[in-house]
Amino acid sequence: MKIIHYIPSIDCSSGGVGAYMQLLAKELGKLVELHVVTHESPNMLEIPNVQLHFIAGGIKQLLQTKREWCALLNELKPDVVHENCCWIPSSAFTQKWAQDLGYKVVLTPHGMLEPWILKRHYWTKKFPALLFYQKAAVKNANGLHATAESEKENLLKLGYNDKIVVIANGIDVENIEMKSSWKRNKEILFLSRVHVKKGINFLLEAVAQLKEQLQGYVVRIAGEGDAAYIGELKRLAVCLGVSDLIRFEGGVYGNCKWKLFRQADLFVLPTHSENFGIVVAEALASGTPVVTTMGTPWNELESQQCGWWTEVGTEATVQALRNFLSLTEDELEMMGHNGRKLVEEKYSVCKVAKEFVDMYKSIL
Repeated sequence: MKIIHYIPSIDCSSGGVGAYMQLLAKELGKLVELHVVTHESPNMLEIPNVQLHFIAGGIKQLLQTKREWCALLNELKPDVVHENCCWIPSSAFTQKWAQDLGYKVVLTPHGMLEPWILKRHYWTKKFPALLFYQKAAVKNANGLHATAESEKENLLKLGYNDKIVVIANGIDVENIEMKSSWKRNKEILFLSRVHVKKGINFLLEAVAQLKEQLQGYVVRIAGEGDAAYIGELKRLAVCLGVSDLIRFEGGVYGNCKWKLFRQADLFVLPTHSENFGIVVAEALASGTPVVTTMGTPWNELESQQCGWWTEVGTEATVQALRNFLSLTEDELEMMGHNGRKLVEEKYSVCKVAKEFVDMYKSIL
């Protein structure tokens, strides 16, 4: 079977979508002939087990993009074209051009059709995009891929397309080293794209409310983001009187990233909205308990006793941190083992890659 994935960016700054492609390709590329088509950028992630192709990008080069994309399709003749992302015109247009040539297309929105995302800049950005290309792309896809039942439910509410398959994002759990000690290092970690969607302000505000109880702790904010927004968060930390507890680490990758996951006593993702939240699975695989919100599909944190699944906001984050601070190191260790077990049993990328192949077969 020959599969083409189109993804607008595999740059290090692309966040969870780039990481998803990197992880999926490692195992899916062993099961199918896998091609990834994208646009060149300065700091691209290494994508294993694929043939990588670059085409022109940008709205000003749309005709050149079409020529190069259609030529590639005619050369490769894939069984299925898999589109990744929404709101970027090239995603919708490459889908349309592929379907005009008779190819089957799967679309993975990656949470970009979730209610919080849709409401943000709706009249200025989302509504025009829906009108001109995005609604048609969702309606015309031969299948939609959601990463959680909650995302499927939200896609069904839109009423555009009911051909939806749920397959969770996978992680390479077999190659993730688990921490060996749960002795408190007095470190709390946020690691993701630094963006307003991620609710980092809630974490800073919660730390301010618990400043006395958190004396001696370091709260690490790791990830790339817009410089202006990072500056805004730094000013907020100063205003709240917690700048001495907060460390902005910038982007972290490879061994540095995994070291942060293992040395953290707690991982916090206070996000408004995630279709999956791959960093949650990575933290759990590292043996680190997690706090995240009901804006994610991670209700298993509580059912499997490996973290806290909270409302979105400062007060809910405060309460989760209080609960964390009340635990013994033995209790933290138990939660760490529970989290690792959950990821091994449900979110291994080997299992996920086989589910992708089944999805492609069903569409064909």
